[in-house]
Amino acid sequence: MSEIVLAIGTSHSPLLNSPPEDYPKHAAIDASGRKLLDKDGRPCTYGELLAKADPSIRQQIEPSVLEQRSARCTENIARLARALGDARLDALIVVGDDQHEQYSDDNMPAILVYWGETIENNPLPMDEDVPAFWRKARSQFHEMNASRRYPVDSKLALHIIEQLIEQDFDVSQARRLGRAHGEGHAFGFVHRRMMHECVIPIVPIAINTYFPPNQPHPRRCYRLGQAIRAAVESAPGKARIGILASGGLSHFTIDEDLDRGVLEACRRNDAGALSSIPLRKLNSGSSEIRNWIVVAGAAGHLNCVWQEYIPCYRSAAGTGCGMGFALWR
Repeated sequence: MSEIVLAIGTSHSPLLNSPPEDYPKHAAIDASGRKLLDKDGRPCTYGELLAKADPSIRQQIEPSVLEQRSARCTENIARLARALGDARLDALIVVGDDQHEQYSDDNMPAILVYWGETIENNPLPMDEDVPAFWRKARSQFHEMNASRRYPVDSKLALHIIEQLIEQDFDVSQARRLGRAHGEGHAFGFVHRRMMHECVIPIVPIAINTYFPPNQPHPRRCYRLGQAIRAAVESAPGKARIGILASGGLSHFTIDEDLDRGVLEACRRNDAGALSSIPLRKLNSGSSEIRNWIVVAGAAGHLNCVWQEYIPCYRSAAGTGCGMGFALWR
């Protein structure tokens, strides 16, 4: 019997490839008109967030604090990359979201499984006047000089599609990418930051976390994870499979209570808590928590052996990214 033997959750913010001195530059984007939500999911301005933010956040954007937290994030990514390499996996299922990189308003699937033989990661075209800090931040997602094709476990992906259909998940499927952009950031992050020494064939599963009206509900995401596990266990052979959530936790407004609650529910394998997160909490960048819920559903037979949470504030208004890292075995 094939089985899921490892599960990983990791954030993938551009901050993770930015030195601490660049955090204020990202904050300037927040202040200059980025569409923001408050912790209750209501649209708000940067000024409105700043007016009601906890004053203690100012202490958390001191250069020394930013430097320490950035270093911890880098160490955690390295730790998860080592765990990925040490697990001797035959394939890795990557659950991520697509932000109009391959799928758009002309056809936005709620759940899609990619099953081409390979998947491309292409250099991202940028205007000449794009600031250097932004080029560096995006380099963790995209090849910089030439396109690269990464292997896909096409047979496992097709089996998952067929088995999900059997379990009443009407999933979309794709065998090729339709846009020159190449694989989305959620998948490119795994290849560029976590597979330096050992490239593992992946099965990309794209969840529409961001764009109404067909975002899967949390309970559907958890059930999807359970269905993926059942599909893997019905696959022929004795393959060792991993599953990874790429994205989240809360951003662009950090909600520590939400993030810590999600991580605690993952630790306890609390299906009820994960399935009942209010939808208003799962919009903007925080919507990527759905990817974690899918993986938690698939990892119900494993133990969450390690977690770390790092609230990486970048402005006094409380904007930034709640960085989550977790490992199940």
